[in-house]
Amino acid sequence: MQNWITRTETGADVPAVREIVLAAFGTPAEADLVDALRADAAWIDGLSVVSVGDDGRPVGHALLTRCHIGDTPALCLAPCAVLPEYQRTGAGSAAIRAALAAARERGERFVTVLGHPDYYPRFGFTRASAHGIGLSIEVPDEALMVLALHDDALPSGTIRYAAPFGI
Repeated sequence: MQNWITRTETGADVPAVREIVLAAFGTPAEADLVDALRADAAWIDGLSVVSVGDDGRPVGHALLTRCHIGDTPALCLAPCAVLPEYQRTGAGSAAIRAALAAARERGERFVTVLGHPDYYPRFGFTRASAHGIGLSIEVPDEALMVLALHDDALPSGTIRYAAPFGI
């Protein structure tokens, strides 16, 4: 497995990030979401992270934006994407770990993710419903997960995402 270099997204990376997200998801919905989040108050500079190859080209991306669990500020991990030819190389995991570390360093406390239940527990995510955390829409229970970045007790409540998510 390659040792990936990670760094905060720069303005010059915006087209590459869009390319990564388009290629990974196959439809423009998630790439359009990233663009909409960039223009939203939920955007937090420094929490959009890319994994780059030896040539400096971004191949993976992870994004954390502001959400709330009840009235408690938290972060939402979404979307995460890797160019198809680099999937299963650790590029995505490296970007996620770097984004979570950046959030921890900033004093952020909680992160939510709606994703694959076999993938995200490797980063410490656990089932949100076990902590009294839910969504206002129906999703598979095992897919909604949460992580405390420090030793804080997780709050309970309904997750409220940024407006561009449409939830």
